[in-house]
Amino acid sequence: MTSNRCKVKICGTTSVSDARMAADTGADYSGIVVEVPFSERSVSIDSAAKITRQTPIPTVILVFDRPTDWVKTAAAQIKPFAIQLLGHESPTQVAKLKKSVPCEVWKSLFLPTESEPGADEDTISAQIAAHIDAGADALLFDTAEVKDGKARFGGTGNQSDWNLSARLIQACKVPAFLSGGIRPENVRTAIETVRPFGVDLCSGVEASKGIRDRWKLEKLMENAQSVSG
Repeated sequence: MTSNRCKVKICGTTSVSDARMAADTGADYSGIVVEVPFSERSVSIDSAAKITRQTPIPTVILVFDRPTDWVKTAAAQIKPFAIQLLGHESPTQVAKLKKSVPCEVWKSLFLPTESEPGADEDTISAQIAAHIDAGADALLFDTAEVKDGKARFGGTGNQSDWNLSARLIQACKVPAFLSGGIRPENVRTAIETVRPFGVDLCSGVEASKGIRDRWKLEKLMENAQSVSG
């Protein structure tokens, strides 16, 4: 394994045992969704703090469209390695958080699923530049979809256009993660096609929503780590 291999973030952690499973199998980050109403994997601030304290790898907490003061309070209680802004948070909010929290600030940007019409690449590139200029430490490229009239940001289990993702990620000046529809059987292709800093996934290594599957996780890590840096 090379030291510059693609990093792996396993998201949707709902228990200490699942966090430790991610660490035991070689994952680099554990992601916890914190009080996000539309997510079946969401946990309370108190639960997130408990899981984080007992997790041997860096924890990233995911929050959605929360006021800056709320995010600061959550970060103070949980003490994560990074905060991942999952919603419509502006570059201005990124800049405010960078000045006021003792952890990294990551931002999710969303692409259409591969079955939907193409994205406006210029608009997304402008968003990337604005968030990097505001101080974002990392960016994550995930999928969003509208189902039954409701928008869902992340956790869709669907891929974006990986050729588009590759162009956007290779142009990034900060670490960039690929998310959306990554599973044990396609993680190697994802890494080889896009060449991201890291991959980020959730449903691809679950037995059911919020419950991790050790065999899937072990297979995913084996396939991810087989790709040279």
